[in-house]
Amino acid sequence: MTEEPSPPAAEVASFEDAEADAATMDRATHVPRRLGLALVVIAAAQLMIVLDATIVNVALPHIQRALGFSGTGLEWIVTAYSLAFGSLLLLGGRLGDIYGRRRVFITGVLLFSVASLAGGFANSEWWLLISRAIQGAGAALAAPTALALIATTFPMGTQRNRALGVWAGMAGAGGAIGLLLGGILTTYVSWRWVFFVNAPIGITVAALAPIALVGGGRLSRKLDIPGVITSTAGLALLVYGLTHAAAGQDGVSHWGDWVTIASLAGAAALLVGFVFIERWVKEPELDLNLLKSRRRSGAYIMMLLLGTALFAVFFFLTLYVQTVWGYSAVKAGVAWLPFPIALIAINITVARVLVTKVGVRPLLMIGPLCAGIGFMLLSRLSVTGSYWVNMFGPMMLVALGMGLMFVPLTLMVVSHVRHDEAGAASSLLNIGQQVGGSIGLAAIGTIAWTSVAHSVRSSLAAAAAAGAAGGAAQGAAGGAAGGASGAANSVASLPPAILFHGLTVGFSTGLMIAGIVALSGFVVAIFTTWTPGGFRLRSSRHDREPSCDEVLGTCDPGVIAPADG
Repeated sequence: MTEEPSPPAAEVASFEDAEADAATMDRATHVPRRLGLALVVIAAAQLMIVLDATIVNVALPHIQRALGFSGTGLEWIVTAYSLAFGSLLLLGGRLGDIYGRRRVFITGVLLFSVASLAGGFANSEWWLLISRAIQGAGAALAAPTALALIATTFPMGTQRNRALGVWAGMAGAGGAIGLLLGGILTTYVSWRWVFFVNAPIGITVAALAPIALVGGGRLSRKLDIPGVITSTAGLALLVYGLTHAAAGQDGVSHWGDWVTIASLAGAAALLVGFVFIERWVKEPELDLNLLKSRRRSGAYIMMLLLGTALFAVFFFLTLYVQTVWGYSAVKAGVAWLPFPIALIAINITVARVLVTKVGVRPLLMIGPLCAGIGFMLLSRLSVTGSYWVNMFGPMMLVALGMGLMFVPLTLMVVSHVRHDEAGAASSLLNIGQQVGGSIGLAAIGTIAWTSVAHSVRSSLAAAAAAGAAGGAAQGAAGGAAGGASGAANSVASLPPAILFHGLTVGFSTGLMIAGIVALSGFVVAIFTTWTPGGFRLRSSRHDREPSCDEVLGTCDPGVIAPADG
């Protein structure tokens, strides 16, 4: 009989070092008896953070009237939150690794809740904008530590998979729930309640967290200050640059604007500098070895693509059904309700049954195909269309695709990560989703609004040429002939037929591109989940960690040895 090859000495030493680190932390922790309560606490915090991205958007017109925001200032209600959240995610995850995840999680939830309460009482622009920035900072502390707590609290296997299914359901469904809740609160109560609603949830979560979650030990490590500065500033400039570049409703983009160019160039320089710092510093903010795993890096890329497509679709469809189909804010929210229900159900099914039965590879290949086809079917928008014909079926197909991907992607990120690196690994997944959303609204939004403006100008010019439009249309057509983009500047003054046709053309284009982005995830999935045929896993790691499985794709390439001939 052929003797099985032993793992390389360096690999065994590395694995045993990782075990020693984990054991050091585990001595200060225990697996809680109240795993159900722990899951409720983590899921509630995740839902509160995710739905805030859309619940406030519904209230923006009401806030503008109440506090006297200008058009530019109104955008900063969203930008202030996105900048703080996106730029501090990596720091939030690392703080949890060093100072204790439960402690940082509770701090983040309380900070988010207090800032939400303050935002509800705002009586000026600056008051609200500062509250929104602090909200984002609190979310950046709570979000990555919530996922890391699942990885370190729930035992590997069925219990962790189920917990990830619920967490992923909240992450994916929060946006749609936010649209519904925002519509109800702004219509029947007040815009201030889109902020007030977070306070009781956050305070309850913070009160239950010490009972439900393990405490965790504090690592004897120093914070990587140069890494913190370069990563935070780099991510802030990246999010701001993408936000500033997006085209407005007039179809004018700002990709060539000096502010956009300077922001994106500065972000690139800082993030490259961050990588060099992390390569040489003794205790890095981000251990670059986390990115050496093909499967983990692929999961980050797929989450980036997922965020790019999904955020853009939420924006386009919500605006379309209210503007063209005449839905109220509440009815638009109700229209999205089947999406989170289906998504949560699919996530739970994937976590409980499909991951262990078929593995992540088939799920990650089928998911992008379903989501991409669903987005493309949604692009068949029609002014005379209906919810059941044009929106419901494709929306369910998107929910199926997303649901098949969320849990497998999360598993590939958190599986076999040392406890002291769980926060950093989790934060990268959140960063992928956040930056992906910014890319979607900037790049896809620019193409969509440019297409809308072009369609409107063409229609106005044709109407003017035929003598069918009034003086306003002729003036707009003359501006178009002179190369101006002002024809679409005031949507309120446009003939409804021209406006609706322009929105249909532009948003259909955007949805088609979102479908292509989602479909590209299929290519990434093939590469990242590929396991060489005729190989099987052989190492002490396989025995010590039963979920290390070539079908699940959670083992590093170094532990795969050729099968005996």
